Amino acid sequence: MKTGIIGFSQVGKTTLFNILTNAKVDTKFSGGRAEAHLGITTVPDVRLDALARQYNPKKTIHATVEYVDVAGLVKGEKKDREPSFLGDLRNVEALLHVIRAFEDPSSPHPEGSINPRRDIENLELELVLTDLAIVEKRLERLEKDLKKVKNPEWERELELQRLCKTALDNGRPVRSLEFKEEDKKRLRGFMYLSAKPILHCINLGDTDSHHLEEVGDRFNLAESEAQPHVAITAVCGKIESELLELPVEDQAAFLADYGLKQSGLERIIRATYRLLDVISFFTVGEDECRAWTVPRRATAWEAAGAIHTDIQKNFIRAEVVSYEDLIACGSLTVARDKGVLRLEGKEHIINDGDIVHFRHSG
Repeated sequence: MKTGIIGFSQVGKTTLFNILTNAKVDTKFSGGRAEAHLGITTVPDVRLDALARQYNPKKTIHATVEYVDVAGLVKGEKKDREPSFLGDLRNVEALLHVIRAFEDPSSPHPEGSINPRRDIENLELELVLTDLAIVEKRLERLEKDLKKVKNPEWERELELQRLCKTALDNGRPVRSLEFKEEDKKRLRGFMYLSAKPILHCINLGDTDSHHLEEVGDRFNLAESEAQPHVAITAVCGKIESELLELPVEDQAAFLADYGLKQSGLERIIRATYRLLDVISFFTVGEDECRAWTVPRRATAWEAAGAIHTDIQKNFIRAEVVSYEDLIACGSLTVARDKGVLRLEGKEHIINDGDIVHFRHSG
């Protein structure tokens, strides 16, 4: 998966990038930065760790998330040309919007006060204006071309682009519209930022660690949270930065001192998984234990394709057992003998945590 980190200046965006990827990027504000920061993090999963202890494989491979930290957005920037960060966000599956909710006298909030609801509305407006500039150019081109040549595909796209423009003209993001899959494909190449699922991440101060679950009520964010393909979470950036400096064996106790049960990395990744509605399944063996990411309700045939197209093409059957049953049995052989390992066909729905072995020809 690939996620783009966005936000206005001085919100802790690059700090969060460092937390997520364990990078060492300088967090001092540098206006005019154009280049994106790229980093990859492994997805923590205690289930995969337990499977690795059971099988002691040569390799244990966690799922990964790639993060792209783009230059800070500038409120009110002219939208008559393509923003420099748009190319960096071309292939991201979701946006992670960092919102400042901490006080720092040495670095005042650019808007003069802490107000996450206002900042979310401002960010959404910037995305809408950016997309509006793109859709207007595309509509102008389509209308000119259709005057010369009748083309059913262009005519359908024209209808879709007009729907997008109407929504954007009314301040609504493209993600608020529902499209059939074939129509989504028609629009995918235009990279509408407001079409992407978005996770608003409230960056709290270190004295607010006990209020992570209350940010929606505290900052009156119910309206934003109710929007389609939108989610809200919270972290304490300063605490998470200090956590990175500690040995792994000391991190749980450090978090507990602040009343935290999991790290900000775990919170954000889990929230992103829920937002994108994806799950993990596992393959196990002496050579490798590995986590794979697929959409929720993916079939066994689709899951096979996540591993390799040849396995999907030559699919015969899938041997499937739940994580809980395999841990209890201790091996696939015992699970098979006890009847909890099942042979399933192409249309079987994979559940989160399933261990799957694919039988295939060739």
